[in-house]
Amino acid sequence: MITALLAAEGVAKLGAAVGAGLAAIGAGLGIGKIGGDAMARQPEVMNKLFTNMIVAAALIEGVALFAAVIAFLCI
Repeated sequence: MITALLAAEGVAKLGAAVGAGLAAIGAGLGIGKIGGDAMARQPEVMNKLFTNMIVAAALIEGVALFAAVIAFLCI
């Protein structure tokens, strides 16, 4: 009985770590996507795009942090 509970706790921690890792990977891919596509297609409006990209990157990072916190609270 005790070993089953310990195994379940280990699986929960593994799941939380995988969830936090996926959130970080998703955030990195999202920020890379907005940066690469926007400036490659319209380099002449870089200053206007830069401001919008900073706001979008902050929102993506906020969602990733929220996902990581929720993953670790599930333990």
